[in-house]
Amino acid sequence: MQDKVKVICHNNSVELEVELGTSLLELLSQLDFKGEYPILAAYVNNRLKELNYRIFKPMVVRFIDITHFEGYRVYQRTITFVLQKAVKDLYDERKFNVRHSLGRGLYCEFAYGEQLTDAGIEALRKRMQEIIDSRYVITRSRKLTSEISEIYSQNGYDDKVALLNTRPRLYSDIYSMDDTVGFFYGALAPDSGYIHLFDMKRYHEGFYIALPTRLNPSKLDLNVHWDKMRDVFAEYHDWAEIMGVPTVGRLNAKLLDGDMSELIKISEAFHEKKIAAMADQVFEANKTRGARVVLISGPSSSGKTTTSKRLGVQLRILGLVPVLISLDDYFVDRDRTPRDENGDYDFEALEAIDLALLNSDLKRLMDGESVEVPRYDFISGSRQWHEKPLQLGERSIIIMEGIHALNPNLTPSIPREHKFGIYASCLTSVAMDNLTRIQTTDNRLLRRITRDYATRGANALATLQRWPSVRRGEERHIFPYQENADVIFNTSLFYEIMVLRPKIEPILREVPDTEPEYGEARRLLKFLDNFTPLYTDEIPPTSILREFVGGSSFKY
Repeated sequence: MQDKVKVICHNNSVELEVELGTSLLELLSQLDFKGEYPILAAYVNNRLKELNYRIFKPMVVRFIDITHFEGYRVYQRTITFVLQKAVKDLYDERKFNVRHSLGRGLYCEFAYGEQLTDAGIEALRKRMQEIIDSRYVITRSRKLTSEISEIYSQNGYDDKVALLNTRPRLYSDIYSMDDTVGFFYGALAPDSGYIHLFDMKRYHEGFYIALPTRLNPSKLDLNVHWDKMRDVFAEYHDWAEIMGVPTVGRLNAKLLDGDMSELIKISEAFHEKKIAAMADQVFEANKTRGARVVLISGPSSSGKTTTSKRLGVQLRILGLVPVLISLDDYFVDRDRTPRDENGDYDFEALEAIDLALLNSDLKRLMDGESVEVPRYDFISGSRQWHEKPLQLGERSIIIMEGIHALNPNLTPSIPREHKFGIYASCLTSVAMDNLTRIQTTDNRLLRRITRDYATRGANALATLQRWPSVRRGEERHIFPYQENADVIFNTSLFYEIMVLRPKIEPILREVPDTEPEYGEARRLLKFLDNFTPLYTDEIPPTSILREFVGGSSFKY
């Protein structure tokens, strides 16, 4: 009888045989594999597993820490569980919400407008550190969903019960740490002691938990300067509450009750009202300070292109003549494109843009000259030219969108008062439950996979392979400048993941299990499983969602 199994560790290319039933933690000790930061989880045959996972068949293992995108999420989920227990220990009668990420941390609030004093925040921080130092074991167990619902009901977790009730499953998973239970949508660390660094402070109506950065896990930043972003999140959270869809369970229930048609109409009308308000602000800036260039930035798949086109329509109503220019057309020729640390073309770098030509053209246009603007051919990687030169009229206003638009180093030749900045991003406002937010990155990735497959001939594997590079570019070149915007526009729609689910599931299932990206495809499929699918033709042709699912009346 075979009592050993072969394991290959991808991190150090070591091959060994281990006893059947060996856990990943035990394997880690046998390998004597030590990194700069604690190992948080591992990919086993390209599937993410917690470190208490036991080995019963041959496998390839790749351990990850906080510097890995998914390792960072493990860290976030684990500290959220620590926070949940600390609140339970100190303020058992109070409920709190993890609202959203902010910079490199989490913004949280107590329910019903309750606030903590500085002394209360310090007591909470101290209790969290005690929990971390105590190294409470975190366990995951599978039980009948009805049994788990009863446990959550007894603990007052109505939001979790609502989600379980709208995604019928015979069995579900539940986490426990000492006397605290939780429901999480991904792996956690083996115990509370894996949190090596955090801090917290009062912030607005709640408090801010500072986390290490993924790129520099030994660093914290308590200097929170994301007030505009927080205000947008707060507005949309309030709006989700008013609409009765603050969590996925409530959203699913709305669909099952047949109320989605009205929600779609109101969501789209809300977007249109916001875009019209932005147009009013641009018009006022044009009149009072001579703003001639509207710069629209945002991360990948945030809906920048549709936002610029819909803004152009609203500006025409006000009597302005929008002229759309894409930053992509100012890419340098392929042989001059910088490369990243892996030797791949780095299209996200500012140096990939011909800054001299861009600034020269903008200045000449604003001076009333006729300018031949470039058109970049992505197939040949070379610059071509539009047939007709461009010239601005008296009421013309430039709308230029691209990831670097809010970086002041992009357009140093244009005075600040002549520019109007807009940051567009998919800031998902519906949460899984009160303690688990939906990553805005996941929402954008679902959009991009759907669009790439339908319009760019790229399968899910190709998009997932490219995504880490896109994310690195966002962290370096987009997020640091988002507060430079005059306006932040949330392009997310309450119902969109429900619409994306039936379109993207067959695409994700095409990713083979031989590829490292298989684990990410499986994670997204499990995530989508929480949403009731929505089949509808009611999405307007001008909707931002149409940019990704097709059927838009705009030309891209």
